[in-house]
Amino acid sequence: MNEFVAAEELNPLVPHLAEVILGVVVFLILVILVRKYVVPNFEKAFAERTAAIEGGMAEAEAAQAEAKQALETYTAQLAEARHEAARIREDAREQGASIIAEMREQAQAEAERITTTARAQIDADRQQAVQQLRAEVGTLATTLAGRIVGESLEDEARQRRTVERFIAEIESQGDGTTNGSATRGAR
Repeated sequence: MNEFVAAEELNPLVPHLAEVILGVVVFLILVILVRKYVVPNFEKAFAERTAAIEGGMAEAEAAQAEAKQALETYTAQLAEARHEAARIREDAREQGASIIAEMREQAQAEAERITTTARAQIDADRQQAVQQLRAEVGTLATTLAGRIVGESLEDEARQRRTVERFIAEIESQGDGTTNGSATRGAR
């Protein structure tokens, strides 16, 4: 039996009871130490990491919400700016149209004023030319009449009467010719 007991002691597959108890005690101490010191640190690190991730996600969501809000604000401002620009363009068109109309009215008024002034000047020049022609025709007529009649028409009153009578005869002949031409044209 001694051999049998010696063989049992030497069997490497069967552990000794003292080793098993010592292994269990060391294992329990190790579990207690891990549970007391390592697990809280792991849990603390996991909690911090979770908080950081959740905080980062919350910050990202807040930043995204803020960006969305800013985008909506900028879009609204852009739409308002476009509307304002369209209104300003329309106002400018209206002002341009009114300025053009005003300038046309001024130009037309200026043209009418110039035309009126020119007509008045032409009438004044014509009256002056008629007066000069009457004076020259009168002088020529009195000279010619004096030569024909053989007497001098130096007397101013006589000369004036003769000239006026001569011009009246010429005008009446001119009116008769004009009226006769107009009558012929109407037929």
